[in-house]
Amino acid sequence: MHAIRVASAALLGVTALAFAAPAAQAAVMNNDVTSFGFSVVPSTIAAGGQVTLRVDGCNDDTRVSSGVFDPVTIPKGHKSARANVDWDAKPGASYRVTFNCGGESGRTDLTIAIGRPSEPTQYPLPVQRGVHAGEGGSVAGFDLKEIGLGAALIAGSLTVAYRLSRRRTGDDNA
Repeated sequence: MHAIRVASAALLGVTALAFAAPAAQAAVMNNDVTSFGFSVVPSTIAAGGQVTLRVDGCNDDTRVSSGVFDPVTIPKGHKSARANVDWDAKPGASYRVTFNCGGESGRTDLTIAIGRPSEPTQYPLPVQRGVHAGEGGSVAGFDLKEIGLGAALIAGSLTVAYRLSRRRTGDDNA
C-alpha cells in the first residue's frame, strides 16, 4: 500500500513539472505563428557579419526587412537568401526581422553581438574579446507572473506529494 502512495506522489510531481516546462519555453519564443516557417541564422551576430534568411512553406516571393540590413527578396521556390548586417548596428541591441509571404507576416529578432570583426566575415565569426558570460541563452526578459505561477504549481504538487506519501493507514480507518 505504501508503494502505491509513493508512486502516485512521484507521478503527480513529474506531471506538474511536465506541464510547467512548455509554458516556460513558450514565454521565450519571439516568433509569430504563420502558415510558413522562417528563421535567421545565426540569431546573434557581430555588426558587419552575414546572416542567412530561411523560409519554408511559402508559395510566393518572400520579402524580408529589418532596420539592420537592406530589404531582401527570397524568390518563389527558393528557401534562403543572405543579408549583410550594417556595420553601424548597435552592439548588444536586438533588431526586429519581418518576413512577408502572400499577405502574411512573421517576425523574429536578430541580436547584435558585442565586439566587431576587423573585416566583413561570414558565420561562424571569430571570437573578438572572449566570451561575455553570465547572461544565459535568452534575450527575453523575466515574466514575474509566469515565474510565480510555475513556482506555485511546483510547490503545490510537492506539498500534495508529501502529504500523500506521509498519510498513515490508521487515519483511513477513523
